[in-house]
Amino acid sequence: MRILATLLATIVAPCAAIAQPTLLVPERVFDGEAMHEGWQVLVDGETIRAVGPDLDAPADARTIAVPGTLLPGLIDGHSHLFLTSYALTDWDVQVAQESDAYRTARAVGYAEDALMAGFTTLRDLGTEGAGYADVGLKRAIDEGLVPGPRLLIATRALVATGAYPPIPVDRDGHVHVGAEEADGEELVRAVRRQMGGGADVIKFYADTNWRPGEGKVPSFSLDELTAGIATAKEGGRNVAVHARIPASMIRAARAGADTIEHGDMGNLEAFRVMAEEGTAYCPTVSVIDQITRFGGWDGSEPAPPVVANSRAAFAAALEAGVTMCVGSDVGAYPFGQNHLELELMVAYGMEAEDVLRAATSGNAAIFDLDDRGRIAPGLLADLIIVAGDPSARIEAIRDVRLVMKGGEIVRQD
Repeated sequence: MRILATLLATIVAPCAAIAQPTLLVPERVFDGEAMHEGWQVLVDGETIRAVGPDLDAPADARTIAVPGTLLPGLIDGHSHLFLTSYALTDWDVQVAQESDAYRTARAVGYAEDALMAGFTTLRDLGTEGAGYADVGLKRAIDEGLVPGPRLLIATRALVATGAYPPIPVDRDGHVHVGAEEADGEELVRAVRRQMGGGADVIKFYADTNWRPGEGKVPSFSLDELTAGIATAKEGGRNVAVHARIPASMIRAARAGADTIEHGDMGNLEAFRVMAEEGTAYCPTVSVIDQITRFGGWDGSEPAPPVVANSRAAFAAALEAGVTMCVGSDVGAYPFGQNHLELELMVAYGMEAEDVLRAATSGNAAIFDLDDRGRIAPGLLADLIIVAGDPSARIEAIRDVRLVMKGGEIVRQD
């Protein structure tokens, strides 16, 4: 069998390497930094060969002309493939009652939904009780067994003991909680466990309310966060910190976090510290908007406090000059609707082209992904074409006409 496998590899590998070059001819190209009218993109194999006006394509190249705007594949910096919409199933029911096998099967479909919507990379920030199931899903996508975006996975994520529901439940032969509990010196060991288990990203939950009805407080000390984040950075891992209140946001920034997630109770002081420390902000405004709508708010009435606070925090982050990350927290609402984050960021005060930049080259820079996020020779051919001009009307990002991942067209309308 090994001899047969070797022969097959010898026969198939050269064929896979000889791919027909493709010349993409849209109306305009957003290269991750700026918009260019009349540009074209030549793709050869998995990468971009050339970009610019009036390219000389090889004689054997196929030409695909699609009206609209060509962009780098979008990057969603905060997603949860192992969750389903809270409008369908409560979070605690998903974590405590649904099996890992069921949640993984569902995640396969959600990964395809995200890819078809033009998101060619997802940073998936925790399986929420499904252990290391994201490691297997990432491998299946990478090996071409199932379609999906390139994944940056956080596996179990980390919480302080007692700080995260639900009560541990024994099913599938092991105990499930929403994230791995660890404190003090054990937090360093837990970071190493998760890196060894396959985590690309280390995620910490930095605040909690210890009892229902109590206000939120930090759950990790500054020393704990500093030690845990330093361990992750030594392992070459990006660090995301869930932090909603100013005190925990400031601790996370001082401790060296790459991004702070949510921050919807943040104030100008916290965002100024983030700007000073070079910590980026993933506001996840769309998940707050969508969950509030699940509760009956239709947008016609004045915004409820949770939405108003989210808008105010976003404005404060812009005022402080914080680097903005695009991360939707999709999973709590349906995959394939990740674009809602971009649309709300524009509605809340960012320029459309700045949001496009954040969702492509910006996120790539924050997450240390130097092979994508821009359209330039030598980079991965993760590309999308949308109808219209999303820099003029951000909603055009919804109308996806073509998706290419690694030089392979996975959607063409």
